[in-house]
Amino acid sequence: MRRDISKEHPEAQSTDTINGDVLELDAIIVGAGFGGSYMLKHLRDDLGMKAKIFEAGSDIGGIWHWNCYPGARVDSDVPVYEFSDPNVWGDWYWTERFPGYKELRAYFEHAEKKMQIRKDTIFDSKVVDAAWDGKVNKWTVRTEKGRVAKAQYLIVATGFAAKRHFPDWPGLDKFEGIMHHPSFWPAEGIDVKGKKVAVVGTGATGVQLSQELAKQIGEDGSLTVFQRTPNLAIPMQQRKLTKEEQDEWKNERQDWYTSRMTTFAGFLFDFQKTPLTFEHTPEQREEFYEKLWQKGGFNFWIATYDDMLKDKAANEEAYKFWAKKTRARIQDPRKRDILAPETAPHAFGTKRPSLEQDYYEQFNKPNVDVIDLKANPVKEVVADGIITEDGTHHKLDVLALATGFDSVTGGMKNMGLKDKNGVDLRERWANGTFTSLGLFCDGFPNMAFLYAAQAPTAFSNGVSTVECQGEYLVKLIKQLREQGVETIEPTHESVEAWRKEVTKEYESTLFPGTSSWYNGGNVPGKPREQLNYLGGMPAYHKNLHQTLPDLPGFETVKSAA
Repeated sequence: MRRDISKEHPEAQSTDTINGDVLELDAIIVGAGFGGSYMLKHLRDDLGMKAKIFEAGSDIGGIWHWNCYPGARVDSDVPVYEFSDPNVWGDWYWTERFPGYKELRAYFEHAEKKMQIRKDTIFDSKVVDAAWDGKVNKWTVRTEKGRVAKAQYLIVATGFAAKRHFPDWPGLDKFEGIMHHPSFWPAEGIDVKGKKVAVVGTGATGVQLSQELAKQIGEDGSLTVFQRTPNLAIPMQQRKLTKEEQDEWKNERQDWYTSRMTTFAGFLFDFQKTPLTFEHTPEQREEFYEKLWQKGGFNFWIATYDDMLKDKAANEEAYKFWAKKTRARIQDPRKRDILAPETAPHAFGTKRPSLEQDYYEQFNKPNVDVIDLKANPVKEVVADGIITEDGTHHKLDVLALATGFDSVTGGMKNMGLKDKNGVDLRERWANGTFTSLGLFCDGFPNMAFLYAAQAPTAFSNGVSTVECQGEYLVKLIKQLREQGVETIEPTHESVEAWRKEVTKEYESTLFPGTSSWYNGGNVPGKPREQLNYLGGMPAYHKNLHQTLPDLPGFETVKSAA
């Protein structure tokens, strides 16, 4: 059961629920997470536009409205993972370096008091159709419940994980126990003590969920993790934060929000340009790796040597250190070889590493096991569990399908977006993704999307990318309104050029050698392509802003008036 904000705060639910009438707006925003909230605040308050958010859920917060599974927490450390507006952060204090979902919900509640998002959000409104009306140069948006709105601009801020992915195992619908995708975990929780539990998947969600469920099952329960690929997880190094140290941040905090845009991934740390891996002696390399390891977070991934994700030999050095540190934590030789093999299953860092606290130690418990699905695949799901190819019947009470998402493009291709000729985006992107600057698509006038395809997205701190894109969009729309421009869309040539740029950056790294959700490899039949921009935040920011004020690569039409 999900929280219903309209009952808790009836005054906060937008009154524009239409009742059969068409709601006329300047801008429609889809999604009330960081991106949608940022755009609403600035379009409404800075540009004076009549804007509304359509949100499928019953409250603001985006992914933090939906995520409430045990262990759910952000993997970007604060304070970079927050709005840069001093009116929001000025009197807010975090309790820990990597906040969990409850604290992130409390943060959005605090941000709501400052930003007033709910009053212009229409909840329980899943968008299922959006079409461009060339006669009036407006978007017509329809929701699952029949609400209709028209607006000059459409901003899609659904993020990169909006469409869940499920395995195509025979008999999955026959399972009679408790079964949930973690993004639909019951808000009231699940009592797993003494139960036979399975977690399928070892992405970030699978790691977080397994880590916590292993502590909840008790001595009489069991946890089995079904793993297709080892997660090369790195230490979170979680810690509590004090009010005093956060007060000390305040003199530097605004500078931090500026400097995060100068680093590859929008954090306060960056790759080391020099010396490179083999310009250090083995002893210096060991010392450098150890410092990154102790710092925790993504330091070992994206504050390391600049050649780690580009040079195979350099990458192998990083993996050797990771394997040595991780294998020492796992007592059982069989489990150790499945979870942290001596030979790298793929180039380190070409699948997004998860941050863990004591994930590997949990497998030292006799009632916590791991199954290698590549060696022993699932044959079928039955009423009381899973049968693997070797004939073993794994009896289960609870099945958690941490099988991820049709990431980056899945959500946008699943909301009925149609171009000016009536062609669905699903069809447009059936054989590959084409955007301009990871923000626009040709044939879709006056439409932009945040934290999605061919932007830094999954290679970035999410709020950094959202604010980089959002700031640019607000400047762009302000300029268009001042110049009397009624419609704007990218040229086909600019879209082709951006795809080539995304592909060029991708092919200069080790990423093409790894199949992952980064390139659509986790969803059968999905085109294999790089879905994120690997050029880094500074280059991305430059690419955006060099289009202002002259708008190269765009076609515009001015108002007849």
